[in-house]
Amino acid sequence: MRGKEVVLDKVSAKFGDFTAVNPTDLVVNAGEFFSILGPSGCGKTTILRMISGFLNPASGSIRIGEDIMTGVPANQRPTALIFQNLALFPYMSVWENIAFGLEARGVGKTERRKRAMELIELVALSGEEMKKIDELSGGQRQRVAVARALAVEPAVLLLDEPLSALDLKLRQHMRAELRQIQRMTGVTFIYITHDQGEALTMSDRVAVMNHGRIEQIDTSDRIYDHPSTPFVASFVGENNILRGRVTAIENGIATLESELGSLRGRKAPELAVGVDAMLFVRPEVLKISEQPQSDNSVAVKPVRRDMEGAFVNWVLSAGKRSLVAHLTKAADAGIDHDRSLHIEFAVDDAIVMASGELADTGGQDDEASD
Repeated sequence: MRGKEVVLDKVSAKFGDFTAVNPTDLVVNAGEFFSILGPSGCGKTTILRMISGFLNPASGSIRIGEDIMTGVPANQRPTALIFQNLALFPYMSVWENIAFGLEARGVGKTERRKRAMELIELVALSGEEMKKIDELSGGQRQRVAVARALAVEPAVLLLDEPLSALDLKLRQHMRAELRQIQRMTGVTFIYITHDQGEALTMSDRVAVMNHGRIEQIDTSDRIYDHPSTPFVASFVGENNILRGRVTAIENGIATLESELGSLRGRKAPELAVGVDAMLFVRPEVLKISEQPQSDNSVAVKPVRRDMEGAFVNWVLSAGKRSLVAHLTKAADAGIDHDRSLHIEFAVDDAIVMASGELADTGGQDDEASD
C-alpha cells in the first residue's frame, strides 16, 4: 500500500442557504497522518464526505494523486472510510468482515482469506479470526474496522471520529496503534476529531477548523506553542487570557496594558499599537512566588489547590480575574497556601493577539469565584 496526496482547490459545501465549508485550499501530503480538529458543526466531517465522494462540493475541485475526483463516485475512489459507529457485520466472523470489500470486488475466497489473515496479523488479532463481532472488545472491533478498510488497499484512509465511543484508556491505547499501523502501511490518513489530545498525539500536521474555515495548519508543536488566532489558542490546550490595549511594540515584543497592570508577550502578526488585544499564557509556564521577581508579575490570592498525583493545579484570583497554574510537585513544595502570592511568566512564554473569537470551551477568561 502507498499513500497519495490529497489536494482541495477552493472547495466549498452548502446545504440550502447554509454554507458548511467556505472555499478551502488544503494539501495533505502522500503518506501523511493529517488530522482536522474542531468543535461539532465546524465543517470537518463535511470535508471528509467530499473527499470520499459521498457529498459533491458546491464549488472547487478535489484531486487524489494525479486524478481529479469530479464526477468519480465513492466506490471508484482510492479511498476507504471508517465511520464513527464502525458499521461491522455482527453475523460475520472477523476474517469475513475484513474480506467483505474484496468479495464485493470479485476476489476469490482463497485470496480473500489470505489477504484477511495478513491484515489480522498486522492489527494484532491473530487467533481471533473466527470470532463474531459481539465476542470482541471495543479495541478489537476498532482494529477489525481498520483492517477491513485496509483490505481494499486504499491510497487514502478517512477516519471520522473512530475512537469517540471508547473509554479513555482504550482511546489512548488505540491512538498509538493507529499511528503505528499508518507508519507500517504508508497509507495517507485523514483523521477527523474534536479531541485535541487525539489530534496532537497522532498527527504529522493538524488543521484547526471553526465555522467552516481552516484557521491554522501546522505541526502539533506549532499549533500548541504558536497559535495563529485567539480561537486556536483557546481551543487547543488550556490558556489564561488577559484583555487590554497594546501600548508598545518593540523587537517582536508587545506590551499590553491590562486590568492587572502592564504585561509583555510575543507579538502576533499584524498586531498594532492601540488595538484591543488578548494576552495568552498557558498554566504550565506560570511560576508562583511570594515576591515578584520579574516585570511580568501579577499579585494573586489562592482560591484552591488541587493535587493530581505528580502535578498540582492552583486556582488563583487576581482582582476579578481567575487564573490557573499547573505546577510539578517539586515546584509546589514550600509554597505557603495562606499568604498572598505572585504569579509570573517569561515574555517568550506569552503571546499577544488582536482581540477575536474564542472557543466556547477552553481558556481562563472568567471572573474569580468567591
